[in-house]
Amino acid sequence: MSQGNPGRPVAGATPPPAGAPASEPLKAVKLKHPWRIVFAVVLILVLVWFLVDAAQRSAYGWEYVGKYVFDKRISAAALVTLQLTIYSMVIGVILGLVLAVMRLSPNPVVKSVAWLYLWIFRGTPVYVQLVFWGLFSLIYPQVVLGVPWTEFHVSFDLGFMQNAFLIAVIGLALNEAAYMAEIVRAGLLSVDEGQEEASTALGMSWWQTMTRIVIPQAMRVIIPPTGNEVISMLKTTSLVAAIPLTTDLYGVARDISAVTYTPVPLLIVASLWYLLFTSILMVGQYFLEKRFSRGVNARRPDREPALATGALPAAGAPDGNDLGGKG
Repeated sequence: MSQGNPGRPVAGATPPPAGAPASEPLKAVKLKHPWRIVFAVVLILVLVWFLVDAAQRSAYGWEYVGKYVFDKRISAAALVTLQLTIYSMVIGVILGLVLAVMRLSPNPVVKSVAWLYLWIFRGTPVYVQLVFWGLFSLIYPQVVLGVPWTEFHVSFDLGFMQNAFLIAVIGLALNEAAYMAEIVRAGLLSVDEGQEEASTALGMSWWQTMTRIVIPQAMRVIIPPTGNEVISMLKTTSLVAAIPLTTDLYGVARDISAVTYTPVPLLIVASLWYLLFTSILMVGQYFLEKRFSRGVNARRPDREPALATGALPAAGAPDGNDLGGKG
């Protein structure tokens, strides 16, 4: 049975007899959900009750929260946390891109090396990795490279690996590269191979194909998980105490709380700074996703009514612009 727009004649339909009343448009009634309102009210009441109760509890030490939230030591530690996040993510993204290309390589040796790297760094906890990198300079004080059966050799002193900040950046970046490799690989595989074939047919080089065709389309898939990884990296910096590095936000807040015997207020202070940074990162991630998703969900004007109702044309049905279709 064919159903057309109310009050509009349908091609091929029998016209109503003379004097017959015109059909009235259907009036849609919105379905009511009273339990949704009840559930929302209960959630709001629970949240208000928690806030009122927390404001009255002396264990939270709100006076210490206000005292230390803008303390110079906390602000400097927050800057160190940002530096750890930025440096580690930049190195992790670059190394992850290299590993993703190695994973897609037809060379079985190169592909196996990349897979082994991912297996090790994704299969062990980041805390364990940071402890190992903290002991690396004790295990390998120097590295000697030479030619067998000759006296020619070159030695490298690894004394710089005693720098706790540098070790933290290297440890976090090497761990992050394993996850970024899979994210980049998934983004590159999401682009149809026909895009590369068409670019090659147009005479574009490999670099032009990657920078103008493949990567812009892959960014739509790469950016959302990468934004999550940046936020996760910001919070993972609290584990650098395993090296040990105590100049980060959590480390300084813990040291202050050990002196003032106020662990809960200093935890709240650190949490407020983490929430501030993650909120800024989430806003930036939103605009990046919007920038690289342009045109993906664009609707054609002549198809908008059908898409708005979720209706799909049947197989073999005439298009809306065809002479025999519903225009």
